[in-house]
Amino acid sequence: MKESPASKSKTLLVIDDDRLLCDVVMDCFRDTMEVYLAHTGREGIAACARKKVDVVLLDQNLPDGEGHTFCPSILKENGQAKIIFITAYPNFENAVYAIKAGAYDYILKPFELEELNLAVERALRTIALEKIEQFQNYRISKESEEAILLGEGLAPIRRLVQLAAASSAPVLITGETGTGKNVTAKCIHYAGPNPLAPFVSINCAALPESLIEAELFGCEKGAFTGATTAKKGIFEMAEGGTLLLDEIGEMPLNLQTKLLSVLEDKQIKKLGSDFIRPVNVRVIASTNSNIEEAVTGKTFRQDLYYRLSVLRIDIPPLRERKQDIPELCDYFIKKISGSEIRLPDSEMEKLVAYEWRGNIRELRNIIERAIILRDGLEIHLSGLLNAKVGHPAENVQKPLSDASIPTLEEVEKTHLQNALHALSRNYAKTARVLGISLSTLKRKIKEYGITDSV
Repeated sequence: MKESPASKSKTLLVIDDDRLLCDVVMDCFRDTMEVYLAHTGREGIAACARKKVDVVLLDQNLPDGEGHTFCPSILKENGQAKIIFITAYPNFENAVYAIKAGAYDYILKPFELEELNLAVERALRTIALEKIEQFQNYRISKESEEAILLGEGLAPIRRLVQLAAASSAPVLITGETGTGKNVTAKCIHYAGPNPLAPFVSINCAALPESLIEAELFGCEKGAFTGATTAKKGIFEMAEGGTLLLDEIGEMPLNLQTKLLSVLEDKQIKKLGSDFIRPVNVRVIASTNSNIEEAVTGKTFRQDLYYRLSVLRIDIPPLRERKQDIPELCDYFIKKISGSEIRLPDSEMEKLVAYEWRGNIRELRNIIERAIILRDGLEIHLSGLLNAKVGHPAENVQKPLSDASIPTLEEVEKTHLQNALHALSRNYAKTARVLGISLSTLKRKIKEYGITDSV
C-alpha cells in the first residue's frame, strides 16, 4: 500500500488495481486530504484496520474479488466511512449489490475529476451532518436524563409537569433564583410527545432591548445597522419544539405586544420582511420576579400575563422543603464525584438548619466546592456556608495573623492540587470546574511543579 506524505484531517482510501487511476486521484486530492492507495480488497481492509478512513473509492473488479463483497468488512473496520462504488462496467445489479452492502454512492468509469470531487464532497458533508446529529442525540439524551425533579416536596410540581406535558398550552413557571425553573421547563418538554424536537432557551434579561426582537423573530439583511446577513430567529429554531422565555418579566412592553400576537395567531414576521410565516412552537415562560406586581405597576401586560399563565407552576424555595436536602445532597455528590464520597450525619443537621437563599443552585455549588477541597472520602460543607445569609455564627472565619496568611501562589497551588485529586486528575473536567482553559491548567501545573504523585 502506498501513502501520501502529507497529514490532513480528512482521509481518502482508493481501492483499485488501476495504478494510473490511483495516481491521478492522489494528485487530485493530496492537497486537501490524506490519501491512501490499495490495489486489492484485502489491502484495503487492512488499511481500514490501521487508519481512520472517511471516504473509500472502491472498484468493482479487483484481483481478489468483486468490490461489493468487501463493503461489510470495510464498514466493520470503519463504521463511519462512506464508500463510493466505482466500475467500468455499468450494471444495475452491481449497483444494487453495492448499495445493499453499505455503499454510499455509485459512479461509472470513465468519470470526470469534477464528478469525483462532487461525490467526495457530498460524502464528507454527510459525515459532518451525521456527527452533528450524533452530538445532538447525545445532548438530548443527557439533558432528558438530568431533567428530573427530586424530593417529596416537589410531588405536586411533578403532577403539574405531567399535565403540562400532555398539552401544548403556554406555561408560566415562577420561583426564586436557583429553585429549578429551567429544569422544570425541560421536564415538561422531555415528558411531552416529541422529546427529540428542539428545546431552545433565551434569557430576556441578558439581551439589549434593541436586539431582543431580532433574536426572537429573526431579521433580513439590512433590516437595521449591523444586520449584514439574514438571520433566523429563536422561534424558527424552536419549530416543532419548545421555547423557554427565561426572565419574561424583563421583556420590554413593546415586544410584549408582539409576543402576545404570536401566541394568539401562531405567526411571526422577521424584521425587515413583509412575509408572515406560521410557527408551531410551545412557549414556556419563567420569572423570579413578582409578576402580579409587574402587572399592577403597568410594566407587564395583563393580557399577556393571562395568556402565558394558562398553566401556572410555582416552584417552592428550598427552605420550604428541607426534607428534600438529604436526597439532593446524595444526588449531587454522586453526579459530581462519581466516587464513594460520604457526608457525615453531623453535617446534614447543619445543612437542614441553613436558610439556602440561593436554593438548589447554592447547594450544588457548595457540594462541588467541598468535593474539590476535601481531604479523604468525607466532605464537610458547613464551613463553606455563608453566615451572612442565615447560617449560625460559629462558621464566621476568625481573623488571621500576618504569619498565618498564605500567599496567593500557595492558595492557588493547593486549590489546583485538591481539584486534580478530587477529579481523578481528569484535566479537561478540572479545567471546566475551575472555569479556566485546558491550556491554562496545564501551564499552571507545570509552573507550580505539580506531579502525578500529588
